[in-house]
Amino acid sequence: MIRRKRPVAGACALLAALTAGLVFPAGAAADEPAGQDAPKVNLLLDVSGSMRAKDIDGQSRMAAAKQAFNEVLDATPEEVQLGIRTLGADYAGDDRKEGCKDTAQLYPVGPLDRTEAKTAVATLVPTGWTPIGPALLKAADDLEGGEGSKRIVLISDGEDTCAPLDPCEVAREIAAKGIGLTIDTLGLVPNAKLSRQLSCIAEATGGTYTSVEHQDELTDRVNELVDRAAEPVVTPVAAEGADSCAKAPALESGLYTDREEFGQQRWYRVEVLSGQELRASVSVAADRAVRPDYGVLLRAVTVHGREIVRGEATGNGRTDVLSTGLRYPKAERDDDDSGKPAAEVVCLAVTNSFSADSGVKTTPGLPLELTVDVVDGPDGSSDVASFGLGRGWWLLGALILTGFVAGLLWGWLSRWRFAVWRTN
Repeated sequence: MIRRKRPVAGACALLAALTAGLVFPAGAAADEPAGQDAPKVNLLLDVSGSMRAKDIDGQSRMAAAKQAFNEVLDATPEEVQLGIRTLGADYAGDDRKEGCKDTAQLYPVGPLDRTEAKTAVATLVPTGWTPIGPALLKAADDLEGGEGSKRIVLISDGEDTCAPLDPCEVAREIAAKGIGLTIDTLGLVPNAKLSRQLSCIAEATGGTYTSVEHQDELTDRVNELVDRAAEPVVTPVAAEGADSCAKAPALESGLYTDREEFGQQRWYRVEVLSGQELRASVSVAADRAVRPDYGVLLRAVTVHGREIVRGEATGNGRTDVLSTGLRYPKAERDDDDSGKPAAEVVCLAVTNSFSADSGVKTTPGLPLELTVDVVDGPDGSSDVASFGLGRGWWLLGALILTGFVAGLLWGWLSRWRFAVWRTN
């Protein structure tokens, strides 16, 4: 049995190495997006009454947003399908129920007609409420269908006014659908409460939050996010882990996403052929307030429950994502009578010790991302402990021999110099 405990730094370094060097087969996780559907971006703009305020480079927030949108529309890559949705643009009354329905698709997500989109933006007038939660749900619906990347860019100058529909919970529900949608948020006011809400929305889907106070900053950031949608990405495949190894889904090499409740354990199965090496890593994101001091454990276990190897990491509340990884080198052995390579089913168990503060919802579970890579082991190595070094054993041996000879020579020279000194 091989048992290795790695410190947090080593686990994170391993995760980075696995992610950087991973080659995904077409059947598992992610084909190159080149042959996939076009990337989609939905710009979600707050057009509530507060956007009249003139505090961005001497002009109103609405005017700055319009100018930024016009420049973004000019720079949008041809391959990106772009849409624009508004919140708070039409209803100016005091009926909260009506105000919280005020979201509309200003320009549909699809091939971009720049002139038509700019004409639609020019008609916007700051009007009503700030229904961020309902608008996010509609914006996600606008992006349904297709396998390309999907991104919502939310621009707001105020907090949601339609509680109890919490925008953070809405974002978590969107992420839990496993449709690969990312929400990035931009705040037009340096306000602590607004920053917390927009950060929470972004973190729930792996997006980013940015505070902007100038029109050129807004333009540059939205342009950057639209361009990012067109970049090649690996889209994780949704996989639902089981509560036991026997019921676990079979995974191949690839990138997978799941949800894990607080303190829960999820199981997955991987088949490892003789002479192959299993490399696995897992990341669990704290997308909501959690208590300090928690951990993530990734174990490779036989179907009979014997632990083969483990990787674990602990946190103290200062990071949003906790990651760990492991390697299991499988030794060569004779094939069975059928002539097929001998295989072993390895069960991967992911466990977390996160706990929620009072009042924090525990559903949906925490975002979990699992990387699985099954590769051929190093050539000419039958001893399991030697996997990973390969021909490096020759270099290690040469260094040991060189050190031994150098030590002997140094000792002889030291004795000779001492003898000369005594004689003189």
